Amino acid sequence: MIIPTEEQLYASCEMLSLEEKVQLLTGRDSWSTWPMERIGLQSIVMSDGPAGVRGDTWDERSPSINLPSPTATAAAWDRRLMRRYGETLGSEAVRKNVHVVLGPTINLHRTPYGGRHFEAFSEDPLLTGALATEYVTGVQSFGVGATVKHYIANESETERFTVDVRVDEKTLREVYLLAFEEPVVRGGSWVVMSAYNSVNGASASENALLETPLNSEWKFDGLVVSDWTAVRSLESARVPQDLAMPGPRSAWSDGLVDAVRSGAIDEAVIDRKVVRLLRLAARVGALNVDHADEARHPLPEDELRAFARETATAGTVLLKNDGILPMTAPASIALIGEGALIARTQGGGSATVIPSAVVTPLQGVQAAFPDASVAWAQGAVVQRGLADLAYGTYSSGGSPGMTVRYYSSGTLLAEEVRRASGIVSFDANAFAARSDLIEFTLTYSPDAASDRVALGIAGLCDYEVLVAGSEIARGELRLDAADDPAAAVLHPPTATFEAPLENGKIDLTVRFTPKLGEMGVAMSFRIGTPPSDRPSGELIAEAVAAARAADVAVVIVSTSSEVESEGFDRDSLALPGAQDELVRAVAAANPRTVVVVNAGAPVTLPWRHDVAAILSMWFPGQEFGNALGDVLVGAGEPRGRLPMSWPDSEDDIPVSTVTPTEGVLNYAEGIHVGYRAWMRSGVEPAFPFGFGLGYTTWAIETVECVAEEDGSTRLNVRVRNSGRRGGSTVVQAYLRRDSDSRVDRPVQWLAGFDAVSAEAGESVDLAVEIPRRRFAHWDGAWSVEPGVFTLLVGFSSTDISSEVEVAL
Repeated sequence: MIIPTEEQLYASCEMLSLEEKVQLLTGRDSWSTWPMERIGLQSIVMSDGPAGVRGDTWDERSPSINLPSPTATAAAWDRRLMRRYGETLGSEAVRKNVHVVLGPTINLHRTPYGGRHFEAFSEDPLLTGALATEYVTGVQSFGVGATVKHYIANESETERFTVDVRVDEKTLREVYLLAFEEPVVRGGSWVVMSAYNSVNGASASENALLETPLNSEWKFDGLVVSDWTAVRSLESARVPQDLAMPGPRSAWSDGLVDAVRSGAIDEAVIDRKVVRLLRLAARVGALNVDHADEARHPLPEDELRAFARETATAGTVLLKNDGILPMTAPASIALIGEGALIARTQGGGSATVIPSAVVTPLQGVQAAFPDASVAWAQGAVVQRGLADLAYGTYSSGGSPGMTVRYYSSGTLLAEEVRRASGIVSFDANAFAARSDLIEFTLTYSPDAASDRVALGIAGLCDYEVLVAGSEIARGELRLDAADDPAAAVLHPPTATFEAPLENGKIDLTVRFTPKLGEMGVAMSFRIGTPPSDRPSGELIAEAVAAARAADVAVVIVSTSSEVESEGFDRDSLALPGAQDELVRAVAAANPRTVVVVNAGAPVTLPWRHDVAAILSMWFPGQEFGNALGDVLVGAGEPRGRLPMSWPDSEDDIPVSTVTPTEGVLNYAEGIHVGYRAWMRSGVEPAFPFGFGLGYTTWAIETVECVAEEDGSTRLNVRVRNSGRRGGSTVVQAYLRRDSDSRVDRPVQWLAGFDAVSAEAGESVDLAVEIPRRRFAHWDGAWSVEPGVFTLLVGFSSTDISSEVEVAL
């Protein structure tokens, strides 16, 4: 790829009028930038990630590979796997004609209450930065830009548009900025996204941190794009905030030209932003550059699905195992849990993609154990809000799907058949945005025992519901004043009603009159089913009976999109509904109970001592069922290690605040976050950072430290698979500075790691590089305090096998 020189890019910029330059700095619509044909500039198309590439439409007719969530992949602690993860996203972007993927999310798990943590990697800046670097490299190997986000100190969702995060410089440098540094400097990320929140009194899109360290120290030469609507004033034009999204209007649209003409803002500042945009366009093949000889072609779908399955297995963490796993041909299995049928493959919010198919846990278990009888019981209600209608239960004109009609002032603009029971639109030019009435019509054929069925609708709208042409409900749906502005799309208000069946069917029409929210023309409308209203005792009794009659019980426990999603934080780490009671009851009925935790971040497991085995499968993507089957039968090993600490009790959590006080969220804990905070508190979590079991055992045989000429330390480790089958582990190295230090430090901190595989009885040698910066602290600059450090080598933050002193 040949990128134009700085002089050539400025020459193109000089061909533009001031008005044209300013136009380029706000998006054309929700997902693309403005083209400028006379300088050879094409529109740059962006798409949400970070666990799939949706494209510029939210449409089930354009499906995407749904990879395991970033927490699931991070749990493998495997740089090579993460590189392939990025390559998969790059491939998907090429297939969907997308130039920039809006990922990875590399904000830290400061506290387990963060509602969007499934989208990020871990609680540790080194682990996060190392894996994010591989993600970026993989995406950009396809000529697609990767976007590291959200810069900076954006670890929670409560009041996310307005919160002012107060954090000292030492903590920023040693923790939060550190996670961004490697993917920018070594990964060479082409795009950085500024966050919604403020940092120490200045909005992230108006903050001096965009210059230092991002540009001045890290030599970032890419584009800074705003989070959507995060540019709110002309002040952001004075700093290296380059592009305001979405378009076609932003806070720069009115006044930026005048500010330049009046001399309030130097035109050279605008030129610099335009040049950054042009450089990105050149890198992704959208600036008069012929990349035909370098074009990357999408990988085959079967290869990508196989990778999704492999990744889901690799990131599964075996938290407990009394020997029941892997299973040996049970004659009967009780598969229990709502999540066994309604697979929770991904978190809620802008990260959502629509896969072509999902393998449910029920399908996966049946395939893995074809000779066993598998009985399913719901056990507990997990769902909150509306679930989409099951595809195949509704039709339009005899064909699967529903008919959607778009009207403006009584005139039909368009009609289409959709294979989903809802629509989402972000595009100002789409029919939805141009309509004052949107109508869904379908024939619904539920599997129902009664003559009436509970249904619901969602959307920011006035609505009317008709069955067989007769109105049965009408009303209006509005957001509360305190709702997140994105809620109109991500979590729209709902209404429920009962509809009568005639001959087992409902001829349903729903008319939506859209009411726009604060996210411009973005909107979503759907029809769905509300949660079951069956008593929890009845559901648990059915599950207990199934467990008692089976050789083994497998219970799927899960969160919901109302628990983990963009737009809000968690108020509890307990599993929703009566799932804890369900697990206790099933375990009492069958001691051979395996629990599968289907959640993107930690949950409390008050029954963990009562069950035979526990697997954390996170949000495992569309191959959920196949990966579960592989793990249960032993065709694949759960080789994940926790990328964050899991608490035993919520009362023990050392850092728990996500709610601002009078608009301010104080990171008072400083550098002591995650496992560092746990160690400082002296309280043991249920499962520590780095923990995981697998299907074999390991021993560290030798550890040797070698001082390198560049000041780094090479850690030579020989590790042996001491078990009876092949497997994988993660060798982890931590640093500690004893009491002679005058610097505020963690009790210990991650310094290096590597994932390794070996056959039974085999020893493997590996070298873990510990750069000099791992020993450093921030006191206005990076400094290494002379003295003796201790390197601790083991298999988790608390499972340390060897210690070696390093004198600096």
